[in-house]
Amino acid sequence: MMKSKMKYHVITIGKIKEAYLTAGMDEFLKRLRPYGQVEITVLPEEKMPDKPSAADKKRILDIEGEKLLRHVREGSFLFVLDVQGTLISSEAMAEKFSELAVYGCSELSFIIGGPFGLSDTIRRRADLRISFGRITLTHQMIRLLLLEQIYRAIKIGRHEPYHL
Repeated sequence: MMKSKMKYHVITIGKIKEAYLTAGMDEFLKRLRPYGQVEITVLPEEKMPDKPSAADKKRILDIEGEKLLRHVREGSFLFVLDVQGTLISSEAMAEKFSELAVYGCSELSFIIGGPFGLSDTIRRRADLRISFGRITLTHQMIRLLLLEQIYRAIKIGRHEPYHL
């Protein structure tokens, strides 16, 4: 019996501007190909006023949140990257991936908010809110780190060596 490959869908806001991040992402996308289909959906940032009020920020986050959630497919398990989420190790991520596969989940979605963060709607919709640490990283940098951690979790789950 052929085991079907997992699908990984990263849904995010804003283009990557730095060449070194793009190069790193391309490298991990190449490494991930043998293990499953990886799709990255990049949505445009909403325009934030120069001196936004709290209401302006909430409104923009709500608009971005609705746009992001529209791309989460039915039946996909939703991880939301949130600095206030559960701190997760690479090993715990590998365990979660394996557990979801055993229960028949064939697609994992990951939402990374834009530069202003996440809406409460996204936080509530998450199946699991995860954090790679309490440090603040740019939404662009976290995209590279997420791809690296997906790759690492797959290698751990398959008991394969991880070499860079």
